[in-house]
Amino acid sequence: MGQDLEHRTTRKIRAGTHYPLGATVQDGGVNFALYSQYADEVFLLLFDRAEGEPTDVIRLAHQTRRVWHVWVAGLRPGQLYGFKVRGPYEPHRGLRFNEHKLLIDPYAKALAGKFRNASNLLLGYDATSPAGDLTIDSRDNTRIVPKSIVVHDHFEWQGDAPPHLPFDRLVLYETHVRGFTAHPSSRVRSPGTFLGLVEKIGYLRDLGVNGLVLLPVQEFCVEDYLVEKGLTNYWGYNPIGFFAPESSYSTHAYPGCQVGEFKTMVRELHKAAIEVLLDLSFGHTAEGNELGPTLCFRGIDNPTYYCLTGSPYEARRHDVGAGRAGNSLNLRNPQVVRLVMDALRYWVDTMHVDGFRIDLASLLGSESCGFGADTPFFHAIAQDPSLCHAKFISEPWDRRRPPPPSFPIDWAESNLRFRDTARRFARGDDWQAGEMAYRVTGSPDLYGADGSSAFSGVNFITSHDGFSLADLVSYTARRNEANLEENVDGPREEYSWNGGAEGPSRDPEVLRLRGQMARNHVCHLLFSQGTPMLLGGDEVLRSQQGNTNAYCQDNEVSWLDWAFSARAEAFRAFVRKAIALRKTHPAFHQPGAQRGAQWFDCSLGVPDWHAGLKTLALLLTGGGGPLLFLILHPGDSPCNVRLPSAPAGLRWHRVVDTSLSAELDFAEPGQEVALEPADAYLANGKSTVVLLAR
Repeated sequence: MGQDLEHRTTRKIRAGTHYPLGATVQDGGVNFALYSQYADEVFLLLFDRAEGEPTDVIRLAHQTRRVWHVWVAGLRPGQLYGFKVRGPYEPHRGLRFNEHKLLIDPYAKALAGKFRNASNLLLGYDATSPAGDLTIDSRDNTRIVPKSIVVHDHFEWQGDAPPHLPFDRLVLYETHVRGFTAHPSSRVRSPGTFLGLVEKIGYLRDLGVNGLVLLPVQEFCVEDYLVEKGLTNYWGYNPIGFFAPESSYSTHAYPGCQVGEFKTMVRELHKAAIEVLLDLSFGHTAEGNELGPTLCFRGIDNPTYYCLTGSPYEARRHDVGAGRAGNSLNLRNPQVVRLVMDALRYWVDTMHVDGFRIDLASLLGSESCGFGADTPFFHAIAQDPSLCHAKFISEPWDRRRPPPPSFPIDWAESNLRFRDTARRFARGDDWQAGEMAYRVTGSPDLYGADGSSAFSGVNFITSHDGFSLADLVSYTARRNEANLEENVDGPREEYSWNGGAEGPSRDPEVLRLRGQMARNHVCHLLFSQGTPMLLGGDEVLRSQQGNTNAYCQDNEVSWLDWAFSARAEAFRAFVRKAIALRKTHPAFHQPGAQRGAQWFDCSLGVPDWHAGLKTLALLLTGGGGPLLFLILHPGDSPCNVRLPSAPAGLRWHRVVDTSLSAELDFAEPGQEVALEPADAYLANGKSTVVLLAR
């Protein structure tokens, strides 16, 4: 093909329309529309087989508002296709057209195959040339490039109705589609897939979670440097298909089956009253910097889609990006904003997801003068009839600058302050009590002043990024050697605590302390105001062997082992009861961060936050439910805590004491132990206690 790229087809074609973008089944054929401002010519290639030669090469002769379009008769869902774009290869101007390279559709709803950079055929430039990316690579790569798939949106939703749960009722559970069932012990029919997860919905319901946060499910690529090391991109934060579900999470029953299988997963989770939130990354793509591959956007319209150095009148050879990502989507360009908005709307309207957690969300509000919460992008979401009802959670940090100001009022935020404070308080660090009081009562210093609520903060102790809960109480230093980066990758400070031994231990006392600390963390998370998020597998003390950055570990380091030990089952029972208490007690669902909350010291006096206070006692009276009295004691020695008088006719009963054995640490409803005497409670070292007045 290459320089001989010319129109050849016997199919009936007509001009088609410039909207909608992508491939749309309509009128006995398919309409194709592709945006490119700077292209000279655009060609549509049709395929019968993913690795075959094209059956048709169709020149898009019509262009409207910079959108190239054509309608082709007789095509049906399942049709494989791709684009080649002809234009100048002038890297100094930011133009990197290469008609020898097949490109996927930016609006592709599914892909057939995965990108593999064999012999550097995915590069648009000659990697052997001394001039580097200034020299075009004229080798054709049509055979090895994944093909876009025409997808029909029809699906039997069976009356699907999203749960529409308010944030104050959510208990989120973060997990990885593949890692959740990939382990042989899962015993599902299709391990590591959307349908495999469906088989474990009963487990999620039994645990009590009602919101699933899925690590990236958009089609992604594995970076060359990982392939060279024999590793892979497990987490998936390297997207190339913003509309397409990841093909490796499907059964491969037929081309494009990932779409229907994803919808099946969402439908069945909704039947179980569990919402689905996707972790999306719109800050960059898998094409990397100017030395990366040409897969899609770079070959279609590089200056439109990416932030480049210089101005239109200066050298624009280099991509502007951060870290390994190497590029940044140009979200100041209306077409790129349109792409992101269309993708978000597609996942909500067509795929029925309930919301999103946006990776590096501050990039979406970037302006020339920094972050802006009132940028047109955020306004567009707030005013969109589909998206204004969806949940949005921002990951507000950005590698290139400090955390930005608050996001719009209808966005929630991952609460890093909660994570770090709770970890430091639990291990007994000095001067954390006052900070912890803020976090437990909904972080009023962060949320509430602008009309938001305590539930605008998504609280978490652990997430995919960092130690798992079991490792947080077993290691003081990361063990990331398996990532082959000389153990310098991953978070530098985890505020962890190992119970007296580093790593795996058989010492009964060490294991007892670790279990107690893990239960403390669960209590701090679930009995605080805010929206809690558990890391999948923490409920059974899943270990990553000390790895704090398992992004490249698609193996038992990351997978959930379903052969639960007796210790794991006991811990899961504790978590299940803690979730149930949170969901049923009104005091944990108050919109005001400190409504119905009163702090005490051990003597039932007013806490002196500036006197090195360690132990916290909290009386919760809000919501019209029974009184709760919480004791948070991170000290090593026992502490005798005076109790407030219970209301007339009621007595204090023990619900939780994390220092007790598994049979006693969490009482079933109606089986709480009455206290004798009722004026004080001896809190053992490093314990959390919950008392109920009834």
